[in-house]
Amino acid sequence: MPSTNRSNTMKANEMTFAKKIIALFLFLGFTTAHAGEAEIRQSLQSKFPGIGKLEHIVKTPYSGLYEVVIGEQLLYTDEQGLYLFDGSIVEIKSRTDLTEQRRNKLFAIEFNKLPLELAIKKVKGNGQRKMAYFTDPNCGYCKKLEKEVAKINNVTLYMFMYPIFQGSDEIVRNVHCAKDPVKAWDDLMLKGTKPANATCNTPTDKVVATGKKLRVNGTPNLIFFDGTQVPGYLPAEQLEKHLDEHGR
Repeated sequence: MPSTNRSNTMKANEMTFAKKIIALFLFLGFTTAHAGEAEIRQSLQSKFPGIGKLEHIVKTPYSGLYEVVIGEQLLYTDEQGLYLFDGSIVEIKSRTDLTEQRRNKLFAIEFNKLPLELAIKKVKGNGQRKMAYFTDPNCGYCKKLEKEVAKINNVTLYMFMYPIFQGSDEIVRNVHCAKDPVKAWDDLMLKGTKPANATCNTPTDKVVATGKKLRVNGTPNLIFFDGTQVPGYLPAEQLEKHLDEHGR
């Protein structure tokens, strides 16, 4: 065989081999990068033992990230399930907090299906806006919340006494059994005046069961009329904003 033909044949074989290698790398890259929910779930569970129940894994429309729901947490992972990211994704042009939008949708609670008859009801002003919240008398941020709530008006509040701190059961009972539970609660949280000892049938067990069903893991835990849930304390300015946007 002439040297020219032999050289051409070798070059053709090299090109074919190179194409096969490139195709193989592309295939492996594709299957790894787009592992899918099952593979990501397996990867996260193997790399993060004790991570808990992965209730939700869905690909987002941004940067190839997947959103992961663990309990009441919305986290993100990469396409291979190698890393977990905790934080907010903000769309820069509109400055929209996309994570907050998703969290509000994922963790929304049907307000009208709440057992509102178990809560202590307080109406301020015209009461047009509505908010329910789980609270504990020995919770520091719950006391801070009450000081902020005192600054807002035109709202109906449903306060679920949720005793998760030590020693709270007795105080909750005394508030529920007071002649005026709303006043007893305000005096306690705003003035530090403990309610007098009292005995009656209270809905505490049912409230606790409701909280567990809704996966309320801490106090305060706010629920607005449109179902938006905010775990934690909000200052008055943010409360007003949330009530205007989500409270009716």
